[in-house]
Amino acid sequence: MKRREFLSRVTAGMLATAGGGATFAAAGREPRRRPNIVLIMADDLGCECLGCYGSVSYKTPVLDDLAETGMRFEHAYSQPLCTPSRVKLMTGRCNFRNYKAFGVLDPGETTFAHILQQAGYTTCVAGKWQLYGRHDQWVGAGTYPDRAGFDDYCLWQIEERGSRYADPVIKRKGGPLEVLKGAYGPDVFCDYITAFMERNQDRPFFVYYPMCLVHDPCVPTPDSAAWHEHRDAKHTKYFADMVAYMDKAVGRIARTADELGLRENTLFLFTGDNGTHGKIVSRLKGDRVVRGGKGHPTDAGTHVPLIANWRGVTPVGSVCDDLISFADFLPTLAELADAPLPQNVTIDGRSFLAQLRGEKGNPRDWILCHYDPQWGNWERTRFARDKRWKLYDDGRLFDLISDPLEKKPIAADQTSKAARDVRKALQRVLDSMT
Repeated sequence: MKRREFLSRVTAGMLATAGGGATFAAAGREPRRRPNIVLIMADDLGCECLGCYGSVSYKTPVLDDLAETGMRFEHAYSQPLCTPSRVKLMTGRCNFRNYKAFGVLDPGETTFAHILQQAGYTTCVAGKWQLYGRHDQWVGAGTYPDRAGFDDYCLWQIEERGSRYADPVIKRKGGPLEVLKGAYGPDVFCDYITAFMERNQDRPFFVYYPMCLVHDPCVPTPDSAAWHEHRDAKHTKYFADMVAYMDKAVGRIARTADELGLRENTLFLFTGDNGTHGKIVSRLKGDRVVRGGKGHPTDAGTHVPLIANWRGVTPVGSVCDDLISFADFLPTLAELADAPLPQNVTIDGRSFLAQLRGEKGNPRDWILCHYDPQWGNWERTRFARDKRWKLYDDGRLFDLISDPLEKKPIAADQTSKAARDVRKALQRVLDSMT
């Protein structure tokens, strides 16, 4: 179904008193207020960077507290690189169905913002876009933020690139491209989001914050001692400052929801778009060392944090062991909003709303990753995995418990019965997803 037809049908469904996406309760009753949604996605942040996942290298008190008072997921997996992850996250579809080029979101795709917008939400995106086309190629081949379902936006890298940190190059809805001398990009985005929340506190809103932090270059933040004199200095020693500032930005947004009295009616989701940059080495409790795996299909490149905090709904201090794919966000948000999914379009995701409420739900048994970024020297690869085993389409099978770095593939003729059985099961997944 074309997106225009889908949006028309969603609108019609909202007006029907018996429809699954009905906005109003029965006649004579107060309208039912749907929960606000704030989805924050850090850039290049693996699990090893957060204290609640065992990190001892960085300070993340806000996110640690959100996990402690909400829910932390153990098995959330992104794509290995940014645009492939963003396309999958926003559309609920595996990359082989709709990924066109690096930096491009197909203009014909229905996003989670379209679905929520048509369900009565006012929508905002701030941070990094990089979906209208690369700054040096394909500009205009992708999707502008307002055509992707966002009523409001404040973004870096729609058509032009420039700085995302000090003196950022920013495009706000209705305004010209600006170079904000003396400003810091993440502060500009947070200011925009908090103002949006204040303006729309009396109606359901959706905030999508694809952060610029903590992507390289590793540079000082306004909280760094070097900020005033050497703000353009590049060194991995500033990465810890960037992680801390990312955490601080999340805190600003959560605090705004508190001040507006919206926390009990706001679902916060936090994740990362892929693993940490390969030049970053982090330490976990127990003296474990993790080198970032951005761009690689290993766990270091795809295992990302996922924290959910919905006061009074998500069980306090809970840990969910279910598999979560980036394709699962769209159906989860749609179910939360009582909104229908697009018809005649394959949605690969599976809602985890029940898990957010502390219920069993319908956990998935496997995740498929189709990875063909069309960027740099990264090669096309495809694998199916569960929580322990990973099978690539070239026949390599790995036991991720005993071999997390994927150094020793298990030969097909030298495996246990359990490994043979899981090989067959995961091969069926690969064969079915064509």
